[in-house]
Amino acid sequence: QVTVPPDAPLETLQQVMTDTGWGQVPVVENGEIIGIVTRTDLLKILAPKQAASGQMNLADKLEASLPPARLALLQIVAEAAQRQQAALYVVGGFVRDLLLERPSLDYDLVVEGDAIALGRALVQQYGGRTTTHRRFGTAKWQIGSIRSKLAEQLSPIGGPPLDESNFPETLDLVSARREFYTHPTALPTVERGSIKLDLHRRDFTINTLAMRLDGHYYGDLHDHWGGLADLQAGLVRVLHSLSFVDDPTRILRAVRFEQRFGYQIEPRTLELLENALSLLDRVSGDRIRHELNHMLQESAWEAMFARMSDLGVFEAIHPALPWDQAAKERMRTGLNARIPPLWAGRPAHQLEHPVQPAAVYLSWLIVLDAGEAVSAANRLRLPGWMSDQIQSAIAIRSMQDEIARMSPSQVVAKFDSQPTLSLVVCDALSNDPNFKQQVKAYFERWQSIQPGTSGYDLRARDIPPGPHYKRVLDALRAAWLDGKISTTEEETALLEDLLDELPADE
Repeated sequence: QVTVPPDAPLETLQQVMTDTGWGQVPVVENGEIIGIVTRTDLLKILAPKQAASGQMNLADKLEASLPPARLALLQIVAEAAQRQQAALYVVGGFVRDLLLERPSLDYDLVVEGDAIALGRALVQQYGGRTTTHRRFGTAKWQIGSIRSKLAEQLSPIGGPPLDESNFPETLDLVSARREFYTHPTALPTVERGSIKLDLHRRDFTINTLAMRLDGHYYGDLHDHWGGLADLQAGLVRVLHSLSFVDDPTRILRAVRFEQRFGYQIEPRTLELLENALSLLDRVSGDRIRHELNHMLQESAWEAMFARMSDLGVFEAIHPALPWDQAAKERMRTGLNARIPPLWAGRPAHQLEHPVQPAAVYLSWLIVLDAGEAVSAANRLRLPGWMSDQIQSAIAIRSMQDEIARMSPSQVVAKFDSQPTLSLVVCDALSNDPNFKQQVKAYFERWQSIQPGTSGYDLRARDIPPGPHYKRVLDALRAAWLDGKISTTEEETALLEDLLDELPADE
């Protein structure tokens, strides 16, 4: 049982909550419990001064940033919420980016009330359909099929018609809620709550800003947790000392926001982040890869990866994950990798998967040995096809010198079984002109060379099918590739020689 005395310093309370995972700690004096300290109590002491809700109005910024169709959609949702006497807010990154004058078209809507009922009311009035999740109190309004109808209904009388393409396919509505985590990385236990409690469950203060949309509160900024002050100071700050314990993927997001905006992770937040690194081993590879993919879509991804390396994040995820100048240059090459049109039409190996981000992971892990690469790929839960391509790329790269000296038929025999993307990445990363010439020749000439003789021709000669078919046809193809034959007559003569050499039982 863990308790604290009434004169316990703040640092002790924080450490107790971090070590135990508890959000409430009993306070004991003379052997008797005299009270409870919660993480919210600590937050009230630690949180920076916040702007009073409603003292700033962002209506003008909102209307200047959104296309008319998106703005009209927000307005009808706000009107429906007002009829239900529910407060409606746009929250999080949209408000943050609006204040930073980096407006986005994607917004998250939170209802202080019943989001599912609101979604159904919108369907009843405007059409479409909703999909709901009762546990979390969420509704997704599917409006893709009614966009033209909405454009007609919402276009201003006498004004220009709304562009239906500016309506999203779906609109998410979320009931304000509070969450509890029973242990690190667990799914949260959910209860209905206020907008203030809903914002408290978010990752960083700069993502806790909300703008109200209903009635005469339209455009009012709500800042319950000091987000505006941290936004102005350029700080990434968690809301409470157990934030990284509750969800260790916030470690990666802290780095992403810090480097995206050129901010700094606030000192206490940085200390909490470093203390929570060991918890990353409890996070699924899917969630980690999802965060890495987000980073790779950012212009500052190199700075993000460098920062994670400096903080020991990669080592905590998997000790074999490399990061240095060479890794940066390889991944940059992978991000820019493209399949030339002439290389994409392989008869037996059409591209079945997207080039990005697969080329990036191939470029990143290609320097590992096969065992390390498989282990790292498994940790990141890369798809099986991607793991196979990484292993293929490693094998090809290790043979570059040998491949550069191979005959055309040997190159074809080696490359025909390799995935297209593995060959493309190896070519892009290679500095050996002879190897690169072999890859180019394979894709643009050699792979398409086939003998005129086929299995049907062998069958027509009353030769029973068997493995000797492949040996004969491969020998004919190799002769064409290596220039040993160049006419149909020469192929026919070679075929007769090859058939004469077949054992009698074949």
